[in-house]
Amino acid sequence: MDILEFGKGVLAQQPFSVLLGAELTQFEQGLAEIQLPLRADLKQQHGFAHGGVVSYLADNALTYAGGSVLGQVLTLEMKINYTRPAIGEQLIARAEVESHGKRQAVCSCRVYAVKDGEEKLCALAQGTVLVTG
Repeated sequence: MDILEFGKGVLAQQPFSVLLGAELTQFEQGLAEIQLPLRADLKQQHGFAHGGVVSYLADNALTYAGGSVLGQVLTLEMKINYTRPAIGEQLIARAEVESHGKRQAVCSCRVYAVKDGEEKLCALAQGTVLVTG
């Protein structure tokens, strides 16, 4: 089984990811991308994506990226900067491993809102993931 199919299987076992409608679209050594249709029920009162949805995407993408080099991991910590309201039809989180050892990896993630085919950066995140067990 290739790594992308394996990763999709893991995502399918995450009830919250399934509820949101997240899709793993890239998963390879050191990289991960998760996409999410931006439905009305994922928006806040001003019509853009709720910060918790944006944060979820960053967290999960960071963990996938770290897991691609370390195996089974959990997020140890994460920081996120929201750069603009996430307005559009879709969100895309792209994460990559910046540095790793045997037990942890530091990863970065950019979250984009896609409106009319144009991607606009809406958040930057950095996190540390830790091998479990």
